[in-house]
Amino acid sequence: MDVILIKLGISALLGLIIGLERELKRKPVGLKTSLVISISSCLLTIVSIESAQAFSEISGRTQMDPMRLAAQIVSGIGFLGAGVILRRSNDVISGLTTAAMIWGASGLGIAVGAGFYLEAGAGALMMLISVELIPMLMKRLGPKALSEKEVRVRLHVADDADMTAIVKSIKEKEVKIYNVRVKDLESASSKMELMLGVYEKRYTTDVYYEIKSIPGVQKVEIETL
Repeated sequence: MDVILIKLGISALLGLIIGLERELKRKPVGLKTSLVISISSCLLTIVSIESAQAFSEISGRTQMDPMRLAAQIVSGIGFLGAGVILRRSNDVISGLTTAAMIWGASGLGIAVGAGFYLEAGAGALMMLISVELIPMLMKRLGPKALSEKEVRVRLHVADDADMTAIVKSIKEKEVKIYNVRVKDLESASSKMELMLGVYEKRYTTDVYYEIKSIPGVQKVEIETL
């Protein structure tokens, strides 16, 4: 019984670490969810192993795979992870990292439940390094594109304005244009939607003021993704 409590305690600690990282980033799956996933995965793994041993001792002939139940946990967690993956407008997908962290939390619980404490601890550490430290290093030392953030801009431009000239002016503001969408409005204006790549440390408000100052631009709406 003491060993089981130790396993559950270690599993809760690792789940707490993973959940805290998500919670600090204000992601949909946070502290409580990660704790429940890690602890329950650990518990089900312990039950699976203990049941296999108990039934084998009773009958003397029964052969069971002690990790059979744990294998179903991995599949089941996939449905939970799918719930946090969202498809936003303009085909932007979000929530993939959170879904992967959910799956990872269940893996940590299974590892602890099976008695692989060192491996579980190393796995949790490597997961945190993967989502925190490595992206930071890649933004500083890697290709320039990794240090960019995506910004969606919606513009209302006058009918007599040259939209090609507006696009060229935006390009001169040290941004990359990934996508352009133009729509006619009932009023005497048109609507442009642009997906921009902007240096991560650059203030979104600076981009707003620079675009708003372009001749022909009537209204500006900007959003950082």
